[in-house]
Amino acid sequence: MPRRPRRLDHEEFLRTLYDCHGSALLQFAARLEGDWHRAEDVLQELAIRAWRHADEFGQAAESMRPWLFTVLRNLVIDGHRARQARPPETGDPELTHLPVSDGVDRVLTAHVVTEALRDLRPMQREVLLHVHYMGRSVNQTAAVLGVPPGTVKSRTYYAARALRRALNDRGLDLWEPEERGRDAA
Repeated sequence: MPRRPRRLDHEEFLRTLYDCHGSALLQFAARLEGDWHRAEDVLQELAIRAWRHADEFGQAAESMRPWLFTVLRNLVIDGHRARQARPPETGDPELTHLPVSDGVDRVLTAHVVTEALRDLRPMQREVLLHVHYMGRSVNQTAAVLGVPPGTVKSRTYYAARALRRALNDRGLDLWEPEERGRDAA
């Protein structure tokens, strides 16, 4: 009975490709591009193309080195030509200095707010939870807590002031300039 040919494992093919040629290809691309990040992008594009042609090479990813270097060189040349064909990018110089949020500020602020909430009395935390976090109205909160609506309003007011003071003590200055003058008076 004839043996069936072994099915090509594309993941193994790519792993072998990177193990055998990845370092040399990346260095070659970086030398041609003059930019390490572009070289990495070119190497990824090359890996995709090699993966598409994996059946032609079979399991022998080791033997395709000349083809890889030729395709890589062509990719670099094509990229260079494409960049030359486009007009140079001009942008607003002020936009280049805009900060980009990485989420750290949000996490730190959440931590500070959680700590500040611990300074509040339990009744104040509870009313802020219902009114601001759960989005309930004063009447809904009053019904849930079993207190008059005026009490909910009063607790919300004093809880918000206490929270603002606790946040201010921790370095989060939430006062608007017009509020600062109003509260100082």
